[in-house]
Amino acid sequence: MSKTILALDQSTSATKALLFDESGQLLDKVTRDHQQHYPQPGWVEHDAEEIYQNALMAIRDLLEKHPAHKENLLCLSITNQRETFVVFDRESGTPLYHAIVWQCRRGEPLCRKLIEAGHESQVAKITGLKIDTYFPASKITWLLEAEPEIKKRLISGTALLGTIDTYLIYRLTHGAVFASDHTNACRTLLYDINTLNWHDDLCALFNIPRHALPEIRESAAQFGETDCGGLLSQPISICGVMGDSQAALFAQRCFQAGGAKVTFGTGSSVLLNVGEIPVRSANGIVTTIGWVYDNKPTYAFEGIINFTGATITWMRDQLELISDTQETATLAQSVPDNGGVYLVPAFIGLSAPYWRADVQGAIVGLTPSSTRAHVIRAALESIAYQVRDVLTLMAQDAGVSLQFVQADGGAVSNPFLMQFTADLTRLHIHASTLPELSALGAVFSGLLGMKVYTSFDQLEALPANFDDYQPQMPDEKAERYYAGWETAVKRVL
Repeated sequence: MSKTILALDQSTSATKALLFDESGQLLDKVTRDHQQHYPQPGWVEHDAEEIYQNALMAIRDLLEKHPAHKENLLCLSITNQRETFVVFDRESGTPLYHAIVWQCRRGEPLCRKLIEAGHESQVAKITGLKIDTYFPASKITWLLEAEPEIKKRLISGTALLGTIDTYLIYRLTHGAVFASDHTNACRTLLYDINTLNWHDDLCALFNIPRHALPEIRESAAQFGETDCGGLLSQPISICGVMGDSQAALFAQRCFQAGGAKVTFGTGSSVLLNVGEIPVRSANGIVTTIGWVYDNKPTYAFEGIINFTGATITWMRDQLELISDTQETATLAQSVPDNGGVYLVPAFIGLSAPYWRADVQGAIVGLTPSSTRAHVIRAALESIAYQVRDVLTLMAQDAGVSLQFVQADGGAVSNPFLMQFTADLTRLHIHASTLPELSALGAVFSGLLGMKVYTSFDQLEALPANFDDYQPQMPDEKAERYYAGWETAVKRVL
């Protein structure tokens, strides 16, 4: 009997435990949502203890459904929401403050101050990123200034700091392993994409003690062993750790330069493999680590879109325009067009390629004939417009001609959104029929690390299923839609 791989996918809204076989086929999954905390406008937090307990409960529930797999696990692989960080006690692993989430804007004043002081060029050269509160460094500085006792503990070494992968690994190994991987470390504004390590000058710039940061390992490395909080009679290796967006790129087998993917999640990450040399963009596209394998880095362009799937959640939970996100495709298709209505989802500012944290969301073009369906359609369309914004600049700056894009995430099940994205971008959209691509990418990395497979070629040969959406809308009509979007964005800016 071949081994089964257990995976954790710790995302912005939920924690999933999943079982895969050695060919990468998903066998089953269990999901547990966690609460979103909004202590002030623009601030977003998670209870990291709740997240850890949810991880254990999800694993327990999954293994109870499949007892035969419990004693036949190869390893545990982990993928996670990136840029969210936790400060925790060295001895117990207990969080000392709520996890501060990637969506949180509380670091914005410091980012503005650093940009005004002329640090932007230096930081971009070292990290490939922009000085922006999306990345955790400025929010870590905020926390250390707001909570002097936490700062003292980090300096003394009785507290530690890490992204969600680091925190989960620490808890799962009972404090034996304090480590992260390159795909998470490179998202902090404290990591040098040229030397593949923490950068002393950046730690000093943000006044963060370097010794409080984790060791950095390759995604396919071993990250200790775990009994999953006592659920397993024999511990298994933790192997295969990747930030969710890079994991999806890996799962989509975008192993060659020019391979691109879009993850349609709470936010959306558009990634383009640019090869073994860190190419730079002049248009607001950041350069990041795709993965490091066998001491060799693969770099990627990334366009970060803050609010995509979260816009639909907002319509459900805040405006109560829908009761289920599955309704959106039917409602969008119930009207012949958007009726001139555009939604610009700048709820926490606009990210790539605009990078304006100071703007707010808006619905423009409303008339007496506008209906609920028009507004919902505008919300879905806004996702496609933002994806086109990013893909156009990426291809231009990388000097590549895109023919197709791999798509994954929960929203790939929305046929209206996938078709509209194909129409707007004029590209084939290969929408994965497996929505759990981030978990699969971590599993692929784990399979390499556990020597089940020994090359990318072997991973590429594994089965991959997707729906192909081809552009159908006439060019002129697509450009007219997009021109309306550009006008709406200008009004917001």
